Amino acid sequence: MNMWQLTGEITVLLGGFPQLVYLIPLMLICSVVYGATRHELREPIIQNAIRTLIWLACFVGILFAVFLFFSWLI
Repeated sequence: MNMWQLTGEITVLLGGFPQLVYLIPLMLICSVVYGATRHELREPIIQNAIRTLIWLACFVGILFAVFLFFSWLI
């Protein structure tokens, strides 16, 4: 069993849900890296990462809502 077969089986099991599963850790890692480029101490990094994660989640949620709305129109 190769990696592509395993990925296909995960997609079948989750019913097209893996995009969200991949998005959550990606947003978390991006926000931590962004926070770490701005600060050196742990507390400011965590605070900035949480703020950036909330901003990213809202931005992605708004984009999803806009795309969902336009898909209903088509």
